[in-house]
Amino acid sequence: MKLWGGRFEKTTDALVEDFHSSISFDQRLYKQDILGSVAHARMLGSVGVISEEEANRMINGLMAILEDIQAGNVEFEIGAEDIHMNIEKLLTERIGPVGKKLHTGRSRNDQVALDLRLYLRSEIDETKILLEELVNTLLNISEEHLETWMPGYTHMQKAQPITFAHHMMAYVQMFLRDLDRLKDTRKRLNISPLGSGAMAGTTFPLDRMQAALELGFDGVTLNSLDGVSDRDFALEFLATASIMMMHLSRMCEELVIWSTGEFQFITMDDGYSTGSSIMPQKKNPDVAELVRGKTGRVYGDLVALLTVMKGLPLAYNKDMQEDKEQVFDAVDTIQKCLLVVEPMLRTMVVNREAMARGAKGGFTNATDLADYMAKKGVPFREAHELVGRIVLHCSKKGIGLEDMGLSEYQGISPIFEEDLFGAIGIEHCVRARKITGGPSPETVAEGIRVSRDGLV
Repeated sequence: MKLWGGRFEKTTDALVEDFHSSISFDQRLYKQDILGSVAHARMLGSVGVISEEEANRMINGLMAILEDIQAGNVEFEIGAEDIHMNIEKLLTERIGPVGKKLHTGRSRNDQVALDLRLYLRSEIDETKILLEELVNTLLNISEEHLETWMPGYTHMQKAQPITFAHHMMAYVQMFLRDLDRLKDTRKRLNISPLGSGAMAGTTFPLDRMQAALELGFDGVTLNSLDGVSDRDFALEFLATASIMMMHLSRMCEELVIWSTGEFQFITMDDGYSTGSSIMPQKKNPDVAELVRGKTGRVYGDLVALLTVMKGLPLAYNKDMQEDKEQVFDAVDTIQKCLLVVEPMLRTMVVNREAMARGAKGGFTNATDLADYMAKKGVPFREAHELVGRIVLHCSKKGIGLEDMGLSEYQGISPIFEEDLFGAIGIEHCVRARKITGGPSPETVAEGIRVSRDGLV
């Protein structure tokens, strides 16, 4: 007999039973469901809706069920539909008819909204820990490579020389923003919907704040219709996870490029690489590639839930059962990616010589040559045009700007003096840029310190 079956004359069709049931995936919420029920039972007892003795029997029974589930001694039933009904059925079987009072003043609508908030709050906290570990690893790498020169790129063309530390710190900034977004998401979701009922509250004198505070919430939802039908918090998490995955994907894309024979900027550890079934020489950066691929999966979770929610009238609708699998998948994906990316970065070898060679090629010091001329009084636009012609000349000869002799430079313009070669040397090109947050080793080191302070 269904717990809601009094109005029905026929049993649910077997096909519908399977189609309708969510226990196969929402059993993941068992702990949140039980803790929410414990807080609800305690509150019912304290306001006199049920006796204190009944509340204590419920609480003791629920905690015993929690222990049994964690020990693997409980098998959930598809016929009980979802985690909420499974827990209530188990409780009633164990403590008798008093278990049927647990649902007083509560609906599965506000119950599931509560459970999902509790679940996401916990998973956001875990995701933050993993992301902070990744940021710390990037900061450590940056500290080790304050003097490692490499080419910076725009349009995938060599642009200006920078340090590897500066490049890695760009990703630190991205991930610090992701941490802020996670914190903001957690703040907004930390409001309890319990007490909203099915959609219009309840006639029982509930103390919503008592239950909310016991569960660690900052407050309660102010509109019961919104309380049961809002999934903004889940969408916000999925949006934040999508942006985070995009950042991971961009970084992994560069690691894939840098590990190629053409670049050889980095070498992946064997533990985070795979081989080919036919080509014995291959060492593939499959971990980085797979993170790149999984990004689309999290994007799909976001778009799926946005699509589910876009046409729903108030308040709760069965469509919203489709929220949990998207959230669960995104949580699993982002956490697995963070878990594997951190040690992949920590164990990779940075090939400083190859990076330095790359920094010296491709006329990355051309802007510095134009700046040199501008500091000598030549209007920058004229300097820009002249350096462009010099680059064309060097390209045809197969040499770099630093390979031209002083006499050749002076034949182009008398402004060139002995200090020219210091101005266009790679180390000077990097160190000369002293703007706050710029690429000089000194300013990058300051950025590392500030970033570490922000994590504390």
